[in-house]
Amino acid sequence: MSSNFTIRFASASQHEADLGILLTLVGDGPAAGAAVADPAAVIARASGIAGFSGKRLTVLDIVAPHQSPFGRLVVLGCGKVDDLKSYDWLRAGGKAASIFKRAKSVTVFLDAPGLDVTAQKAADLALGMLLRAYSFDAYKTKKADDDDKAPQSIDVTIVTAVHAEAAAAFEAAQAVAAGVNLARELVNLPPNVLGPVEFAGHAKALETLGVEVEILTETEMRELGMGALLGVAQGSARPPRLAVLQWKGGTQGETPVAFVGKGVVFDTGGISIKPAANMEDMKGDMGGAAAVIGLMHTLAARKAKVNAIGILGLVENMPDGNAQRPGDIVTSMSGQTIEIINTDAEGRLVLADALWYCKERFKPSIMINLATLTGAILVALGTQHAGLFSNDDELANALLAAGEESGETLWRMPLGKDYDKIIDSKFADMKNSGGRYAGSITAAQFLKRFVGDTPWAHLDVAGTAMGSPLNEINQSWGSGYGVRLLDQLVRDRYEA
Repeated sequence: MSSNFTIRFASASQHEADLGILLTLVGDGPAAGAAVADPAAVIARASGIAGFSGKRLTVLDIVAPHQSPFGRLVVLGCGKVDDLKSYDWLRAGGKAASIFKRAKSVTVFLDAPGLDVTAQKAADLALGMLLRAYSFDAYKTKKADDDDKAPQSIDVTIVTAVHAEAAAAFEAAQAVAAGVNLARELVNLPPNVLGPVEFAGHAKALETLGVEVEILTETEMRELGMGALLGVAQGSARPPRLAVLQWKGGTQGETPVAFVGKGVVFDTGGISIKPAANMEDMKGDMGGAAAVIGLMHTLAARKAKVNAIGILGLVENMPDGNAQRPGDIVTSMSGQTIEIINTDAEGRLVLADALWYCKERFKPSIMINLATLTGAILVALGTQHAGLFSNDDELANALLAAGEESGETLWRMPLGKDYDKIIDSKFADMKNSGGRYAGSITAAQFLKRFVGDTPWAHLDVAGTAMGSPLNEINQSWGSGYGVRLLDQLVRDRYEA
C-alpha cells in the first residue's frame, strides 16, 4: 500500500511539540550545532558515542531521549552541503520517509546550520517522501505484518523559515509525485488488466485536468496508412489505439514540444517468440508510454506554461495465426517500406508511425521519444543510465543537464552513416533489425528515418523503467523513470 502522507510546512513558532518523531538534518561534520535548541545537547552526546559525523544519508536514531516531548530524535546526514542538487534533497526525503514506519506524526526541522534551505529544496525533500511512500500491492489479499501495524496516515510537519514559499512550491511537487506514481502504477499493472484500450482509458482520464485527448482506433489508423504499427498489433485479439494528448498551457499559437511513447502493453516477441524465462516482465514494455502519460499528468496538474503534445502508440505483440511473419514487408505512414526480419523488434515499428504522425500533424519544435526498446542498451549501460540518441546537440545537452539535476541520468550514444547502412534491406527501404551488433544504435538509426529535420531525441529506457535497482525514492518494480527528467527539461528550457 502507499502510506497516506499529510505534509504541511510551518515556522518554529507555529509548531507545537508532540510525541512522534523529531527529525533534523545536519551537514558533514560534528552534529552539535543541530537546529533544534532543546535536543541539541542530546544529539551532540549521542553523535560522539555513535561516531556519527553527518555523512550523506547516514542516520543517528535516538529512541526515547531524556526529557524530550518526542518519542525519537533522528538526525539525517546531508554530507557536504555546498554541492547538494535537487536529487540529493529528494533522496534525503526518501531516506527520511523510510525511518517513519509506524509513526503517526513526524516533525522535520529543516533549517540546520550550513544548509541553504530554499522553498524549492524544502519542496524537493517533501517530494522525496511522497515518492518513497508508493508501493503496489493491489492484488495481495494478505498484507505483510509490517503493513498491518503501520498507520494508514502519517502527519508530517516540516519546520522552516521559508514555510509559506515552500508550501506553494510543494503544490507543483505534488503534481510531479502524481505523475511519477501514475507511470509506476501502469507499468506494475498485470497485462490481463491493462490492454491498449484500457491504457487509452487512462489517457482519456486526463481530460479532468484540462488535457485534450483523442483516441484513434484501428480504422482511423488504417486510413492514415499506419501499416508499421498495425503490423505489430495484428496478431492480438486486443485492438490497438493511438492516444493523442494536448496540453495547451503556453501562449496561443506557440509551437509545441512533443513526447512520444512506446506502449507495447505485452510483448511475447510475436512469431520470433521470446524465451519463457522472465517473459512476465514484458508487461513493462509500455514503460515509455507510461512516462509520457505521467509527464502529461504532471504538466497539466501543475499548470505548466508550455504547449505540449503526448503521443502513445498502444499495441500488444502476440503470436497469433494472423501475426506478421519474418519476411513480411509493411508500408509505414511515411510511405517508406520495412522488411520484417524479427517480429520481436516491434517497438520501433510502433514508434515509426507515431513519430511521423506527430511530426506531420503538430510540427513540434522538438520531439523526444521514450521506449523500452532494446536489451542491448542493458548490455551497454546496465540499469544506471538510459541511452540517449539525438540528431541535435543542443537538445541532447539539455537532456543530459536535466538528467544530472533530476537524478534520472542519461548517457549519449553515437549515431552515424555506417550504422545506418546496417538496416538497409535487399527487398524494401529498410529492415527492422540489423542483427546482434550495435543493436541499440541501429534501432535508433531506424527511428531517425521517421523524424525528418525536427530536433529529436530517442531515450532507450529498457534498463531504467522497470526492474531497476531500488533506491531511496523508489521501492517499486516500475520506477516511473522519465517523468521527473522531462519535467525538469520543460522547466529549464521550454516553459514560459
